[in-house]
Amino acid sequence: MKLAALAAAALMLLVLPALAQEDKPDAWLHASSAIGAPKYPEGFAHFDYVNVDAPKGGVVRMGTLGGFDTFNPILPKGEAAGGLGLLYETLMTPSEDEVLTDYGLLAEAMQFPADYSSVTFRMNPAAKWHDGEPVTIDDVIWSFTTAKELNPLIAQYYANVTQVAETAPGEVTFTFDQTGNRELPKILGQLQILPRHWWEGTDAKGNKRNIGASTLEPPLGSGPYELASFEAGKTIVYKRSENYWGKDHPTQIGQNNFDEYRIEYFLDQTVQFEAFKGDQFDWWIEPAARRWATGYDFPAARDGRVIKELFPQPYNGSGIMWAFTPNLREPKFQDIRVRKALNYAFDFEELNKTLFFGQYQRIDSYFFGLPFRSSGLPEGKELDILNSVKDQIPASVFTESYANPVSGDPQKLRANLRTALGVLSEAGYTLDGNRLVDANGTQLSFEILLDSPTIEPVASNLTTNLAQIGIAATIRIVDGPQYINRVRSFDYDMIYEAWPESFSPGNEQRYFWGSASADDEGSRNYAGIADPGIDALIDKVIFAADRDTLEAATKALDRVLLANAYVVPSYTMLSARVARWDRFSHPEVLPEFGIGFPNAWWYDAAKAAKLGG
Repeated sequence: MKLAALAAAALMLLVLPALAQEDKPDAWLHASSAIGAPKYPEGFAHFDYVNVDAPKGGVVRMGTLGGFDTFNPILPKGEAAGGLGLLYETLMTPSEDEVLTDYGLLAEAMQFPADYSSVTFRMNPAAKWHDGEPVTIDDVIWSFTTAKELNPLIAQYYANVTQVAETAPGEVTFTFDQTGNRELPKILGQLQILPRHWWEGTDAKGNKRNIGASTLEPPLGSGPYELASFEAGKTIVYKRSENYWGKDHPTQIGQNNFDEYRIEYFLDQTVQFEAFKGDQFDWWIEPAARRWATGYDFPAARDGRVIKELFPQPYNGSGIMWAFTPNLREPKFQDIRVRKALNYAFDFEELNKTLFFGQYQRIDSYFFGLPFRSSGLPEGKELDILNSVKDQIPASVFTESYANPVSGDPQKLRANLRTALGVLSEAGYTLDGNRLVDANGTQLSFEILLDSPTIEPVASNLTTNLAQIGIAATIRIVDGPQYINRVRSFDYDMIYEAWPESFSPGNEQRYFWGSASADDEGSRNYAGIADPGIDALIDKVIFAADRDTLEAATKALDRVLLANAYVVPSYTMLSARVARWDRFSHPEVLPEFGIGFPNAWWYDAAKAAKLGG
């Protein structure tokens, strides 16, 4: 995974401590949960979804798009290598059979007061780096302060943490500048810890290392794997650490079963799939509905050596917004009427029939798939929250329920395009022949930037329909590194991107939609939203006093985001389409909220022998 993807994955899992634990302020907790009490009691043996007798051995090979140019995980620039989470651990670690529950790892317990003004972690004295040195409080403090100093996005995310210090032997406390932010203790439990003594030491040539610079020197970690070898930008090989300190830790038993973990990089998705078909890597998450329906007529899939399977588990505890996202930093998209008109030109229903084989649902919420999805008209606590910011949000949120335009046949599409033209006319545009122009005679035009051909047919649906009302929209596909660099610097008219959401929205909403992130390069505020009403609602989400208020505040935020027409919502399916070479086995019952691959799976020598290895 690239750095941006790693950061995003980490941010999406940051959630608030259990409400059930609030009646025990200042108690030491072995775990924290967003909903109810943790499933596993203190001193539990292992997670239920693992096979404690899983054999150790074999190789697992993963494939990914892009490349890498650094093993430094915290810099805002460069492409960090995939798999660094195999080396570096966090203070707490999640289980996959609970919603948003973390258990102690590098820290054996956590403690926070009733007003959430701080959090203290008690370090696990057994935790060690691969060189045998202990993981210390000094490592935690240095990791936190260094990440904030070097990465503006991390600094923004931890903006409410004013101090970190050792407050007792083996205990580190993070102090906050505000009370009531129930998410911050959990966020800090997900802090990735780096070895200060290694980064401030010297390499094999005697050169002093620099955490502020990119490096391809294999780093020191504390996790279940060590970096064994690599080919820059192409291949990374991790080997299982025989001396891993946590191999008997209850969160690790039955996991990390492969002797070797390889990551192969590809610059083109078509080439990547051909490599999968040729048994160059083992696991493929299918992004294309058409290929899933028609592209597996090759010998290994026909004879069962390659298995296709749908896994709903990863979506049981998460939501998503996929969307065409205009860049509001450009004047043409600052008019809400222009943004609304774009949605009328997207014919999802036709695409679902002709291109998607009926596999998808249209997204109508920024929290699609979660209980935070707004619907109908606001009422109760949600209405009270919206009324508290009434002067800062669109009046339509009180009188209109959001719904995407529906097409699917020529008559409906024509009607939607007529509606779009009417909206654009109100915005000052007129048709000049086959060109939609502003008062200066300039045609409304923009470019959709993509990083692969996968979404090109979908984008073509939008551009073709927009052409019928005189808008000149074009598509440009660039390679992964160029796409990442342009997105980081907001150098685009429109992109196709996603915002994953968890069962407990919080601080990451500032990173997605908050004014403070609108001009921070590399943020996920792709649209460039800078709106005081949105900011006020984000704060109400972050500082929600209880679960009911959190749900109401998030629905209110969803409703206002939709009303502002910041994106053209796309589509999703609530299952992962996975194809795999049949050389692995897994526990009989998979975790409820994840596939468990590759952590809880294992290399099955008998199956592998049938495949020739």
